[in-house]
Amino acid sequence: MHYHNTYKNLDTRLYTRQLPTPLDNPRAGHLNLQVAEQLGWADDADLMAHWVEILGGHYVPEQFAPLSMAYAGHQFGQWAGQLGDGRGLLMAQVLDKDGQLQDLHLKGSGLTPYSRMGDGRAVLRSTIREYLCGHALTQLGIASSNALGFIVSDTPVHRERIESGAALMRVADSHIRLGHVEWIASFAPDLLDEFTDYMIDTYYPDCRNSEQPVLAFLQAVVERSARMIADWQLIGFAHGVMNTDNLSITGSTLDFGPFGFMERFNPAWINNHSDYSGRYAYQNQPAIGHWNLNNWLPHFMRLTQAGVTRDSLAACLEVYEPVFMQHYQQGLCRKLGLPHQSESLVLAFEFLTFLEDNLLDYTNSFRALLGLVATEAHPHEQQLLANLLAELNEDAKQVWQDWQTRYMTQIQAASQEQVVLDLQSNNPVYILRNDMAQRAIDAAEQGQFEEVARLFDLLQTPYIVQDIATDLDSRPPAPNARPLPISCSS
Repeated sequence: MHYHNTYKNLDTRLYTRQLPTPLDNPRAGHLNLQVAEQLGWADDADLMAHWVEILGGHYVPEQFAPLSMAYAGHQFGQWAGQLGDGRGLLMAQVLDKDGQLQDLHLKGSGLTPYSRMGDGRAVLRSTIREYLCGHALTQLGIASSNALGFIVSDTPVHRERIESGAALMRVADSHIRLGHVEWIASFAPDLLDEFTDYMIDTYYPDCRNSEQPVLAFLQAVVERSARMIADWQLIGFAHGVMNTDNLSITGSTLDFGPFGFMERFNPAWINNHSDYSGRYAYQNQPAIGHWNLNNWLPHFMRLTQAGVTRDSLAACLEVYEPVFMQHYQQGLCRKLGLPHQSESLVLAFEFLTFLEDNLLDYTNSFRALLGLVATEAHPHEQQLLANLLAELNEDAKQVWQDWQTRYMTQIQAASQEQVVLDLQSNNPVYILRNDMAQRAIDAAEQGQFEEVARLFDLLQTPYIVQDIATDLDSRPPAPNARPLPISCSS
């Protein structure tokens, strides 16, 4: 691998250098060979031979530079003060085969100075969920952290019950969060100029060509964040805990806990059972993104560099809503196979209302449109369409018939080849449903990782119908089913 450990060169108040605490008897869970090849890890015989020992904390390669980061944050809208890597270490930074900087972050590596009341460990169920979700989002085309692999061990970890300790080597383009700047503003304001320069030079070097590089950088963060959240909404993903310490400066999805993929469509869906007020409900994510950035930007008023004023920061934030709306609306039209125009948006929002009124499955219903438009060679989608119609009462069938007629009129005016392509490439067949993940977890807790491997392969190509799929992979819960409770410890 091409190591590029630059974070360790920053002021030592920003981190603590330390080694991982080994797990007892680490054993392989799953290795992501695609990520290993992209990183150059697969080209290093030593790394490949010892990946389980590395993730288990028993072996630290010489060129690694493990450290735990200090950061702060707002959690559920309240200032939480100093937080930091309480159970993870930034093990190394490398340039992948595309020259892209990637962080290798070991989650579940033991106590750090920032663990607070925690034990520094991760459990197998949360590790599997994060491993599969990062993979799923990446293959869906959404900016996200991914993972090299995970291991399980004999180390007991106490949560609601005693569980097996595990570890995940997370791979992300950055682990710098909005909360890093919040920590600096509160505890080391003299570092803000240096740290801002580091963020620009490392992650947004093109902004140096601007007349005002800092403002160009801040606006770019706002725009990337808006597009990421728009992509979440389009695919039906709910992060569940959008605290400022869980949002990356690069606009990549980070820190999976009580996440979920929308099944039966309910915009007010709360997937985190600890979110009693619904602050992070699916429909609130765009507003929360704006709230987080609005709390983050004013810290840059402390910069000594010219050009950063209250008005200029407000101008940076003003682009959030139009960028989000354009990206979301364009994507919504593509999900219907229609051009981005007012008539298409009317149909799109009527379709969403129809899904909500009848509590239909979000992913299956959009994919079923392919069975409506392309009646041949798409038996899976035709079955999804039949399943949709079977759930409707007579009044709902009339609403559907009216909508279908107007939709097909617009479809006939478009290029059929392009319509089919858009429907196929913007509406996945497979998402990581909670029940799917839970079945893999149940088997893994019995030492069987075949279901993890099958789901990994299934989610590798989520837009294509696959022979390895089962009926359960596309089956939504019953309309009155109680949701699987997902907490921050999950």
